[in-house]
Amino acid sequence: MRRLIAPLALIYLLWGLAATAETLTVSTVTRPPFSMMEGDRDTGFSIDLVRSLTDRLGWTYQLVRAETFGEMLDMVKDGRVDMAAANISITAARETDMDFSHPIFESGLRIMVAAADVRTPSLFRVLFSADLMIAIAIAVVLLMGGGMMMWGLERRAQPYFDRPLKEAWFPSFWWALNLVVNGGFEERVPRTPIGRIFGVVLVVSSLFVVSLFVAKITAVMTVEAISGSINSVNDLYDKDVGTLADSTAARFLDRRDIGYSGYSDLADLLADFEDGKSRVVVFDAPVLDHYMEDEGRVYGRAVGQVFLREDYGLLLPDRSPHLEEINRALLAMRENGEYDDIYRKWFGKAP
Repeated sequence: MRRLIAPLALIYLLWGLAATAETLTVSTVTRPPFSMMEGDRDTGFSIDLVRSLTDRLGWTYQLVRAETFGEMLDMVKDGRVDMAAANISITAARETDMDFSHPIFESGLRIMVAAADVRTPSLFRVLFSADLMIAIAIAVVLLMGGGMMMWGLERRAQPYFDRPLKEAWFPSFWWALNLVVNGGFEERVPRTPIGRIFGVVLVVSSLFVVSLFVAKITAVMTVEAISGSINSVNDLYDKDVGTLADSTAARFLDRRDIGYSGYSDLADLLADFEDGKSRVVVFDAPVLDHYMEDEGRVYGRAVGQVFLREDYGLLLPDRSPHLEEINRALLAMRENGEYDDIYRKWFGKAP
């Protein structure tokens, strides 16, 4: 009899624990790398975080994958699920009707432009650009004109210029070029009074000519570097911009009065981007970075820096009884390195 009591007591205890274990219903939406399907398996940074979180609390969870981001939020707001996990930005508007956990990820917005619209600066294009070629032609004309004027003034007084017109054009040009670069030659100093005055004028003028020429080259290289590309939010006006409707990116673009096409589904947004229907995408930086690293590098390039820094959190119904336990578990996971392990798995580095 005693042999039966111990196993029965153990079975009863385990059954009691299972009966009292909390089961969370968690809504999510496909947002690689935070939540996605690999075959028939749910995975992603946020999903791994929920899995570790519930394991730590001794709970179980059941995922409900929504079709849209808005549907996922509505499930939480209406109390149909206990929590939502994806790339959910912590905002004051959402906090009004629902509760957020402690931040689980630091994010921001990024600009992605069509790869064809990004032009890498090329020294070859700079050297053979129309503006630079025109500047060089003007410089040659000025040097040739100044040299020939000096030939006319000095050809009877300075042996260097004592040559017929048909032979004088290159030596005169060479003299003017050396005057600009080196300040002239000591043995070829003008000898006539008017020639000397003109020589001084040429030397002083050459300082300005060289400065303007260098400035022109710099300007051409700068234009080459930014031509045909977008470098910041200020370059988005009158561009074909796409983002998800009702997202933090959409609200940011609204505040800046930047026109955009709003999509309800991320897959549709990226499909139109790949088809060239939109040339620019503004959205969450980690989502776009994952897209470009995984499959979209041929289609898009990231430009500029991440802006409008924001935090992601787990979303719960207003006054959720689970909030405090979840927050304590998140803090414990950060302290023991478990959070860092999950982060490193998905983003290749520690937070």
